[in-house]
Amino acid sequence: MEQIELFAIESPCRGICVNSAKGFCKGCLRSREERFEWFSLSNEARFIILERCKQRRQRLLRAREERLNQHSEKALPYGMDEEVIGDQENETPAEAELFELTQESFY
Repeated sequence: MEQIELFAIESPCRGICVNSAKGFCKGCLRSREERFEWFSLSNEARFIILERCKQRRQRLLRAREERLNQHSEKALPYGMDEEVIGDQENETPAEAELFELTQESFY
């Protein structure tokens, strides 16, 4: 037996509304068409879009984790060069951890 949705699925918009290089919103990860057609879609279609957004987010998180785990210049954002900051040889462990990249979610 199919589950009946009693309430409309609300928009996942976070108010950021900036397109990425691949054409997806950086806030909610929907495509332009998915955003424009949201209010005319059925709940089933909205649910499918939300599942796609979850998959896109998982791919982004995996790619980010891979970049953080790489120990090369490719791990740095475009245009940044690896440089020595201060006297890293004489740093205490607490100072070394201060600038350590984390793998926390950006949401």
